[in-house]
Amino acid sequence: MNLPNKITVFRIFLVPLLMLLLLVPDIAYRFFFALIVFNIAAWTDHLDGRLARKLDLITDFGKFLDPLADKMLVMSAFICFVDLKLVSAVPVIIILLREFLVTSLRLVAMSSGQVIAANIFGKAKTVSQIIAITVILVSQCAVQVNFTLVYNGFDLVIINNFFVWTAVGFTVLSGCIYIKENFNVIKN
Repeated sequence: MNLPNKITVFRIFLVPLLMLLLLVPDIAYRFFFALIVFNIAAWTDHLDGRLARKLDLITDFGKFLDPLADKMLVMSAFICFVDLKLVSAVPVIIILLREFLVTSLRLVAMSSGQVIAANIFGKAKTVSQIIAITVILVSQCAVQVNFTLVYNGFDLVIINNFFVWTAVGFTVLSGCIYIKENFNVIKN
């Protein structure tokens, strides 16, 4: 296994730690530590792809595992947020449905020897989701240190929802583009 793929696997191993930090209420400053773990994991997403391209270590395994690791990280965070009542289930369900659809498309393509790699729209989707999760974690850090939910006239819940629904927009757009670009996989 090459270095970029090892970094991707490391990101997958960070997911249970993130979930533990989010869901165990007895951990002091849990949202702060969750923010650190999440951002390390998000940074590894950038790092593994950059190294794979720079060192010419792009593999089919990496093309498949990297988007899967992204989905595991992002969906785990969003599902934990639903459990914590920080995000409505509706946008999370929309994101989850898109992820199932695109992953199914990738599996069908793989069964016929094709690999559907992430494109710029999928990357924009991932970045928008990472930003939304980061904003929610930062707002929870502010709450943990007794900041008010209203800061200088801005309601953090409204800001959180703006970023979540922006991520939903990018998610739906990228899903439609993946289906359009790979409709031949569905037809066959």
